[in-house]
Amino acid sequence: MKKQRYKWIRRAALTGALTLPVVTAGCGWFSPSESKDIDPPQGVTGSVLPGTDAAISASSDGAATVADQTAASGLTVYLKDKNGYLAPVTIQAKLDSKLTPEAQALELLVSGGPYAKLLPEGFTGVLPQGTEIRNVQIDKKTGLASVDFSKQFYDYNEQEERSIVEAVTWTLTGMEGVSGVSLWEEGEKLQEMPVGAFPLDRPLTRAVGINLEAQDGVDYSLSTPVTLYFSGITDQDAQYYVPVTRLVPRTSNKLASAMKQLAAGPLDGSSLTPVWVPDVSVKTLEQSKGTVTVDLSDAQYKKGEAAPSEMLQAVVLSLTENSGAGKVQIKLNGQSDFKDSRNVSYTEPVSRPEHLNAFKS
Repeated sequence: MKKQRYKWIRRAALTGALTLPVVTAGCGWFSPSESKDIDPPQGVTGSVLPGTDAAISASSDGAATVADQTAASGLTVYLKDKNGYLAPVTIQAKLDSKLTPEAQALELLVSGGPYAKLLPEGFTGVLPQGTEIRNVQIDKKTGLASVDFSKQFYDYNEQEERSIVEAVTWTLTGMEGVSGVSLWEEGEKLQEMPVGAFPLDRPLTRAVGINLEAQDGVDYSLSTPVTLYFSGITDQDAQYYVPVTRLVPRTSNKLASAMKQLAAGPLDGSSLTPVWVPDVSVKTLEQSKGTVTVDLSDAQYKKGEAAPSEMLQAVVLSLTENSGAGKVQIKLNGQSDFKDSRNVSYTEPVSRPEHLNAFKS
């Protein structure tokens, strides 16, 4: 049943069945031109939520370990984990300084590529082995990144196509000044992906979603996408965040739906783990002037206790991803003067971390 559902979603993306001309929140998300509702803000300044102060490091033998980290730096790329999910991973290592950051990021996505040894155990690149990044040009006016691959880019199986599109798109649009992506091969612009014919006639944006899934019983043509952040666990018991774009019944209140789905947790059969704490509910939720304010209610919470960091960070990530807002003000039982279990203060609004799931080599 799951395989049939995936096939339907993929075909719907190709034919435009999920971009019916009904103007409502989230409609048209498969269309590259409808990216404003999903793309996260770039260049945000202010208080930044330190989302990876417990960073995952790669030792010399490739095993992932946890290390303290106070300031993340490096390149954040989308790699496939051991369960097949794409996850943002920040690589902190010296790469080829002759390449632009965008080209370096794409080199990290090449399976068995020049930087493969920098990737922690359990994570792999999705670009076909042998693929070369011939050129990456950024149009500063439009924010369009044009990526020219070598002919080895064609060497993949059809079931890998969406992961390739998502990984390249989410990696580049997470970088400063990039809002869309066009793909080329040996100097020729591609109008569709070479194996499964995923359409490339318009710039790719985060509107394509990531790690696509759908609730049982959802009418795909009458659905709204929400992107949620759950947890993955490495074989070394290190936690990392994984984005999932879930199709839900069409709604005009996308943020409320996102919080409802975050609380509901991963779908049955998923290898991801929930981040929401039982008995917590959303009392109020509103967006104003680039800030989303959410008031969480928990009758069991006592003032002075440390709030669960993993849940609060997932709330910030999910709300900024779905709203385009730069900051989130979290209140707990109407109050904001509290800290989480990683000693992060929520007295003032916080921004999503610049880098996520930081890895060191």
